[in-house]
Amino acid sequence: MSSPLASIAELLGSAKLFGKLDETSRLDIARQMREASYSAGQSIFSRGDTGKEVYLVLDGRVRLSVLSSEGRELSFTHAARGDVFGEIAALDGGPRTADATAVTAVKAMTLSHTAVSRLVETSPAFAQAAISFLCNRIRETDLQLEGVALHRIEVRLARFLLGMLRQRHGRNVTGRVKLDLAMSQGELALLLGASRPKVNAALMLLEEMEAIRRQDSVVECNVDELRHMAELD
Repeated sequence: MSSPLASIAELLGSAKLFGKLDETSRLDIARQMREASYSAGQSIFSRGDTGKEVYLVLDGRVRLSVLSSEGRELSFTHAARGDVFGEIAALDGGPRTADATAVTAVKAMTLSHTAVSRLVETSPAFAQAAISFLCNRIRETDLQLEGVALHRIEVRLARFLLGMLRQRHGRNVTGRVKLDLAMSQGELALLLGASRPKVNAALMLLEEMEAIRRQDSVVECNVDELRHMAELD
C-alpha cells in the first residue's frame, strides 16, 4: 500500500460523502481517482457545464458561487483540504449548478461519474451518505439565503464565524478561540452577500463589542459574545 494512496484514502475517510465506507473501499476509490491542479483565479468549472467528476481537495481553497443576471456574485461556500465539491453533477450526470474557482493554488483528486454511479448502486452506505450530504447542502444554502435576506451584516458575520469555529472545534466550542480565516475581506464579502466596505464595518463593530480581536487573517473569537451578536441566545 503506497503512502500517497493511503493518505488519499485517509482523507476520503474524513469527508462526509465517503466517510462511512470501510478502508478497503476507500483505498479502491483512491486508486480510481485522478490528480488535478489549478492556479489561483483559474476556473475549475462553470454553472451549466456538463459535469462528470466529483472533486476532493488536497490543498488550497475553492470558491463555489453563482452569478445573477445583473452580474452580482454570491459565494455560498469555500472548499478546503478534505472537502468534496461537484457532487451534484457527478451523482446525476447533469449540468453544473454553480461556478467553481480556485481562490489559491489548488491540488485535487477527481472521481468519475461512472465510478460514483457504481458506488451508489453497490454500496448502501455510500447511497445513504450521498442523500445526507445533499440534504445538508440544501439546509446550509437555505440558511445562507435566509441570512442574506433577513439579517444585518454583523449578524451574518457572527453566524459565519461561529459556523467556522464549529467546523474546526466541534459544536460545543466555548471561551476565546483563535480562527485563521485564510481569506481576504473580498472573499469574505462574497460569502456574506455584502460589499467589502460593509464587511469591514461589521468587523470593526464586532471588535468594538469585544466579540473578536484581529491580527492579519487570524481572528480571536469570544464565542459567548459572538452568540449574542448572532442573535442565538
